[in-house]
Amino acid sequence: MKEMGKDGGGYMADVRLTELVRSSGCNAKLPPGDLHDVLGSLPLASDPRLFGGYEKSDDACVYDLGDGRVLIETVDFFPPMVDDPFTFGEIAAANALSDIYAMGGSPDVALSLMCFPSCLDLSVMRSIMLGAMEKAKEAGCVIAGGHTISDREPKFGLSVTAIENKDSVWTNSGAMEGDCLVLTKRLGVGVMMTAHKGGETEATDAIESMRILNKRARDIARGLTVHAATDVTGFSLLGHAYEMADGSDATACISLSSLSFFPEAPELARFGFLPEGRYTNEDYLCDKVMFAPQVEKVYKDLLFSPETSGGLLLAMPEKDAALFIDEFGEPARVIGHIERKSGSRVIVSC
Repeated sequence: MKEMGKDGGGYMADVRLTELVRSSGCNAKLPPGDLHDVLGSLPLASDPRLFGGYEKSDDACVYDLGDGRVLIETVDFFPPMVDDPFTFGEIAAANALSDIYAMGGSPDVALSLMCFPSCLDLSVMRSIMLGAMEKAKEAGCVIAGGHTISDREPKFGLSVTAIENKDSVWTNSGAMEGDCLVLTKRLGVGVMMTAHKGGETEATDAIESMRILNKRARDIARGLTVHAATDVTGFSLLGHAYEMADGSDATACISLSSLSFFPEAPELARFGFLPEGRYTNEDYLCDKVMFAPQVEKVYKDLLFSPETSGGLLLAMPEKDAALFIDEFGEPARVIGHIERKSGSRVIVSC
């Protein structure tokens, strides 16, 4: 790396951001089994004003203000999965904002969280922040401050707050028998970005997907009936479908033929470009998911792999799902349905 003068504040960033990190994006999440072991050992919050907390696996906590309104609070940050700082800021912001959209909310204000290596020029930090500010502006949210520390690995994200009417909040635990499952983005980000880091693909379509806010999906769905909602991120489609089914005391049935993957993703998975989180997700979910015998290993790899800034997963009555798909268009699809609880929480058919 090339050293700059004192006014530069650091060194020339002639290395790839992704070369500075061991893991990236939502693949950097703690394994779900370890996380649930820790959270399950903690005392439950007893404040009666808190009616959405970590014990319910919702995407954000919900705090009753006592006047018909609630605060929706979330926080999310991770290491870079792309080398362009501005794009990294956009993706990290879109991913954090998504938790609010998954609760049916509209983000109002955010605080940034930045871990920044001293070896990088401060212009890199500025570009990350500008990318996040641009995406927050698109969401109608303001980044009002934040906190920055020195770290060997760059990491960035947001803590986001929304104020909503109490009766407009979605949870991930209200899915009903007969509901359709709608997914609004393609799958395969984890595999695509693993291959991208290895120089095997530009992953242009996956990067663009991660930059897209889930705002439009939330806007359309708010005019319809939504019984349960979540977003698909680090715990994979199967992990988040499991949390919805478990919270709803139901079974989520997913049709493999209905899923939309990035075109390169299956072939890249066959070549072994699999993120580490694919294995920790399977370790946690192996006794909770049942696959039809015909499901190929490559699709199991994709369905267990972490997503970053993925789409919304919505449980909706069939009529509302059809109206949503008609207005939203591709890549949104009905990917399955909710059934009465059976032996497995998630069933994947061909």
